[in-house]
Amino acid sequence: MPKRSSKKAQRDVNQIAADVLRAALGEPEPTTPKGTKNPAAVALGRLGGLKGGKARAASLSKSKRAEIAKKAALARWKSKP
Repeated sequence: MPKRSSKKAQRDVNQIAADVLRAALGEPEPTTPKGTKNPAAVALGRLGGLKGGKARAASLSKSKRAEIAKKAALARWKSKP
């Protein structure tokens, strides 16, 4: 028995009607590239990500960094129910 119900993507009535019409006319499915990202946005996000951790660590005090590390370690080793 699954732990949660699986939900299929809810489709709009208009989308269903368009698919039925497309199938009736024999037109091919429209192809849209899924998962393609803007390379400029990816580079910008990566640039910020590379700087972010070092800049954050430099701005935190030693005690605050230790507190964050302790919390992360507890979360990492916490037993799962």
